[in-house]
Amino acid sequence: MPLSQEEIDGCREAFNKFDKDGSGTIDALELKATLNAMGQNPTEEEIFQMISQVDDDNSGEIEFAEFIKVIENQKTTAAKANDETDTIDAFIALGGQPNKTGEISTDKLKEVIKDFGLTIDIEKLISETDTDRSGKVDYSEFKNMMK
Repeated sequence: MPLSQEEIDGCREAFNKFDKDGSGTIDALELKATLNAMGQNPTEEEIFQMISQVDDDNSGEIEFAEFIKVIENQKTTAAKANDETDTIDAFIALGGQPNKTGEISTDKLKEVIKDFGLTIDIEKLISETDTDRSGKVDYSEFKNMMK
């Protein structure tokens, strides 16, 4: 997920702050401190994975361009997690369980869509998803509907 200019400027500031020796690179310890300062709390394994994902020159250190890739990857991962959180919240609101178990009634789903005046062809979505015509939708089916 691309960063805004403001985010890039913040990254530059954080990167320079933690590039203690002015070498233009930061190592694993410096990366962890940098991410902590930006409000993130990655594990040691996540730090290693971040470096290995973007360390194009296999130096074991991250240059600024590689650092930007790390932050973009983190931002994308966070966005995906938030997307699923919204789907889980909707599933729970319709009668499913927080651990993604249980089922929701297709009748209740139709009612909610109608009540909110949404212009979704819910009948079509249900017929494509609830292939066994049980009148119930589990989490994976609900998630597929919401794509």
